[in-house]
Amino acid sequence: MAVQVYVALGANLAKPTQQLDDAVEALKALAENGSLLVSSYYGSAPMGDVVQPDYVNAVAGFMTSLPPIDLLDALQHIEQQQGRVRLQHWGPRTLDLDLLLYGQQQISLPRLTVPHYGMKQRSFVLIPLADIAPTLTLPCNTSLESLISVTMRDELQKLIE
Repeated sequence: MAVQVYVALGANLAKPTQQLDDAVEALKALAENGSLLVSSYYGSAPMGDVVQPDYVNAVAGFMTSLPPIDLLDALQHIEQQQGRVRLQHWGPRTLDLDLLLYGQQQISLPRLTVPHYGMKQRSFVLIPLADIAPTLTLPCNTSLESLISVTMRDELQKLIE
């Protein structure tokens, strides 16, 4: 049975907008019945203390029948196909795909935590997610819209509709 999932996309190396475009094409293969929706692309400053270029971020939502770990494996395969190398925590990357939500499930496994642990604080996740799911309620019964502040909206620059 298919479940609605949301995936954050981010890139800041090797033509980041093209990286997201390519990732969206790859996600189509995981999405059932043309269910893929993608937010606008946004520019954001990197997290942490590593000096690196700004990011291009988006969120994709789609229906899938893949179990959570199989979906994680598929997302990591897409990252690897696009040159992702995990050298530095919060470091620059060609592509980062994070599974944000898997239906209303709460998952705590060694390789996977859903909802994504940092999503409630990250404007580059919440605002694109609101583009495609403005009335979404998280598994903790918090509305997505209640998490988005004016400051968060000011932090991002919409790049591509």
